[in-house]
Amino acid sequence: MEKVEKVAFLINEPEDSWEGVRSSLGLLVENLWVATFFIDTEVQLPESKTEDDFKENLEMLDDLEGEIYTNVQANVDKWGYFQFMSLEDMVKKLKEYQLIVPF
Repeated sequence: MEKVEKVAFLINEPEDSWEGVRSSLGLLVENLWVATFFIDTEVQLPESKTEDDFKENLEMLDDLEGEIYTNVQANVDKWGYFQFMSLEDMVKKLKEYQLIVPF
């Protein structure tokens, strides 16, 4: 297998929101190109995490030039860092990635 440089994380369960974004950050720190896709789910945080904690992660993801997509408008409205994308466009976008990690 060729060297993996582009990774996509797929999150389709609310309880995976925190870990999915944290995993994306981990690979961004390793200088990989990473996108996180929230599919048909709204962000849900663990009880031990606050909205400020999640916003901090989104800010870091943005600073590291990671991408975060969703087909749920509520995520865009609440968090601001998400880019809305239809499911059909997500399918097309995912073809750009060498490794796709489902949560």
